[in-house]
Amino acid sequence: MAEHSATRSTEAGLFTLDWYRMLGSNARHAFWASFLGWALDAFDYMVFSFALGAIAATFGLNKGQSGLIATVTLVVSAFGGMLAGMLADMIGRVRTLMITVAVYSLFTFLSGLAQSYEQLLLFRALQGLGFGGEWAAGAILMAEIANPEHRGRALGAVQSAWAVGWGLAAIAYTVVFSLVDPSLGWRILFWLGIIPALLALYIRAYVPEPEVFIETRRAKQARSREAIQSGATANPLRQLFRRDLIGTTIAASVLAVGAQGGYYSIFTWLPTYLKTERHLSVVGTGAYTGVVIVGSFLGYVISGYLNDWLGRKRTFALYAVLSAILIVLYVNIPAGANSLLLVLGGPLGFCASGIFSGFGSYLAELFPSRARGAGQGFAYNVGRATGAFFPTLIGFLSAQVGLAGAIGFGALAYALCLIALLFLPETRGKALVAVQ
Repeated sequence: MAEHSATRSTEAGLFTLDWYRMLGSNARHAFWASFLGWALDAFDYMVFSFALGAIAATFGLNKGQSGLIATVTLVVSAFGGMLAGMLADMIGRVRTLMITVAVYSLFTFLSGLAQSYEQLLLFRALQGLGFGGEWAAGAILMAEIANPEHRGRALGAVQSAWAVGWGLAAIAYTVVFSLVDPSLGWRILFWLGIIPALLALYIRAYVPEPEVFIETRRAKQARSREAIQSGATANPLRQLFRRDLIGTTIAASVLAVGAQGGYYSIFTWLPTYLKTERHLSVVGTGAYTGVVIVGSFLGYVISGYLNDWLGRKRTFALYAVLSAILIVLYVNIPAGANSLLLVLGGPLGFCASGIFSGFGSYLAELFPSRARGAGQGFAYNVGRATGAFFPTLIGFLSAQVGLAGAIGFGALAYALCLIALLFLPETRGKALVAVQ
């Protein structure tokens, strides 16, 4: 019945901002905290991809070593996401969000002070703890305060913040690298990463915990019969591997592996590909990347609406198929036809990025409140940890088949999304209740 209600709502108000107008004041603060946290998280992560060439020159790195930095960051971020998910179930969504923002800000700044490859590897790994954890905390927070009929749109809007942060990183790269030598420029980009720490003050002052979390915590503390029977008093991570949830845990994790493996295959190496394979300047690389970023922003937002209109499963399948096709087309554009990069860049960003808008709402709906943080953090970040090996693999493969051919390999990851969807239910319009 809820699904039919959601369908009528989205058909009547498709592509409107009614979902935002219906949020109360506390919910709006939660939205902006999640939005800004994710945007600044994206900035702190994506400045690395822009700085990668200069970092490699500074420390004399080959492509395999360069890719390893990205991989280590992502692998550690997976543990950060899992940890943050458990913390969100234990100490609250808001407190966990504050902690993660502070962690990724601090270690991005310290990355700019690294004096060796090993130091940079360590700081980027620790940055990954906050980077991975922020999404888990912010997505759960927003999912629990959003109207069920509008949840896809609300989470899509939050996810679009990644494109905003990515755009800020592109602007910072273009300005900084145009004004100073690259050997200093990459350090300045990392030093700018301390700015998000200010967001923690806003979160502490204005964002309350969702009522669903508060009710679930009360049930756990009272050890009510319902809470005990549902297993709500057990360790949240352990609950994911019980008979009632293990199938969902595995399938949701595979879905995340496919989406993130494909994404990191193209976007970790995109600036390097544009400079070394397409021979674009600093300004040219920023401009061509900008087209992809605009496409990404639109993909995130529209995907949120499609998740409420078509449903979670159909939207994931659509974006996965189109992403695979576009990656292959993008890296096989003939030499001298750089104008086609602009033509395909927008659609590539639209699809490969937009697929992520569904994760916040879908994972929250797949897992019960007693283990929602752990489930969302685990599934999404298993995907991130496994997908993290794709940049390193592409770095080594590029020595054999060229960077373009190696990036094209990442398109195969999206087949995993289609396989996972066969084992997952449709959840559009599902209400999130305490001790579910």
